[in-house]
Amino acid sequence: MLSALPFYITAIFIVTVVLTLLLLLNALHKRSTVGIILIAWLALNAALALNGFYQEAGSIPPHFLLAVAPALITIILLLSTRRGNLWLQSVNLRSLTLMSVVRIPVELVLLWLYQYRAVPQLMTFTGSNFDILSGISAPVMYFLCFHDDRLIRPRLLLAWNILCLLLLLNVVVRGLLSAPFVFQAFAFDQPNIAVLYFPFVWLPSFIVMAVLFGHLFSIRQIIGKKY
Repeated sequence: MLSALPFYITAIFIVTVVLTLLLLLNALHKRSTVGIILIAWLALNAALALNGFYQEAGSIPPHFLLAVAPALITIILLLSTRRGNLWLQSVNLRSLTLMSVVRIPVELVLLWLYQYRAVPQLMTFTGSNFDILSGISAPVMYFLCFHDDRLIRPRLLLAWNILCLLLLLNVVVRGLLSAPFVFQAFAFDQPNIAVLYFPFVWLPSFIVMAVLFGHLFSIRQIIGKKY
């Protein structure tokens, strides 16, 4: 279905996935163990997408649920359990902030996918997706809010994380409701089909989850330390 896409779109997206993985691992403790788990997760989703599993969009529940539910449950457990909170104490807030730069190439890829009718315009920054602002502002927050490893402007970073989380949720909801599932509500003339195929299934199953984790943890850490 996406065979007509130029190679550079796929290549840039895969490079973006690798960059997200490296930035996320740089922020986490026990990188080798976590790295193996994340690579296995990426491989599983790649295999399922290549075998057409996610393209059976009319199933109830949608097969696509498998692409996001395990990662989402893991995030919830990490943030809500004692063991998860102990592990998260070693997470690097500075690295998580910088990780949002991956949203710049992601938004460019979404624009190109729209031009090839693989996603609707409402998922791009020419439509109603303003998530590219999070990527552009991430290096600014990185330099404004940290001195060495010390957080010096917690309120500014907290406000930025909340705003970026809202921008992320905006595009996630629009992407979900424009996909060809039984509950599709938007973009019937040009639905969001790219995420059902390799490698773009990695956008919801990995990049979105990594960024979501980054914001939720950052908000939790800033509020918890009561700067």
